[in-house]
Amino acid sequence: MNSNSNRTILVIGTLIAVALIALALVAVRGKPAPGAGLNGNFDLTGQPFAGKADAPVSVVVVEDFKCPVCKTFEETIAPELNSKYIETGKAKLYSLVWPFLAENVRLPTDDSKLAAQAAKCVYDQGGNDAFGSFKTILFRAQGSESTVWATKTRLKDLAGNVEGLDQGKFATCLDTDATAARVDADEKQVTDARVNHTPTVFVNGKEVLNGSGQSSYLLADVSAAIDAASK
Repeated sequence: MNSNSNRTILVIGTLIAVALIALALVAVRGKPAPGAGLNGNFDLTGQPFAGKADAPVSVVVVEDFKCPVCKTFEETIAPELNSKYIETGKAKLYSLVWPFLAENVRLPTDDSKLAAQAAKCVYDQGGNDAFGSFKTILFRAQGSESTVWATKTRLKDLAGNVEGLDQGKFATCLDTDATAARVDADEKQVTDARVNHTPTVFVNGKEVLNGSGQSSYLLADVSAAIDAASK
């Protein structure tokens, strides 16, 4: 093999190495360091929450009404947070809905988004209390994440259980997709923050992590994060 061939092989090898390094940099760019967690600097204007508006700590739960783990969080962990922090005025708990599951499993109807739109329609009429009631109703009625269950017809039936809600106004809001753009805006906030699962919990803009530096929604870890933010 002559020197020209050797130089050609060397150049090709160098180019391949450079390309592999570039790909590696692209793969890790923008990801937080292990244990650092995500930053959730969300615009929470007009987002539903539980608690007092002047509570010093903001807890944000990113959730999908079709997510079974979110249902578990809302039914087992949120009540504990409510009694310990929300009712005592130490924190307020925001719900930031990220409707991704129906699209993720390629359902013919994006009922994750329909449920999110319906929740905003309820919020627009009845505020935080009505939203909280409807959220509870949605999670209790939750069907399989692999099937379309949150149809507009079903959502109207469920909304009928929200006290004081004008059902005609709700139906018009849902049928005209009046809140769809706002749901899309919420989804953009979540994806821009690089959230990749639900529920994901943030306390004062920082993702809640466990002792191993992994994302956590468990009561002990969320409580520890709130306690630390309260100091």
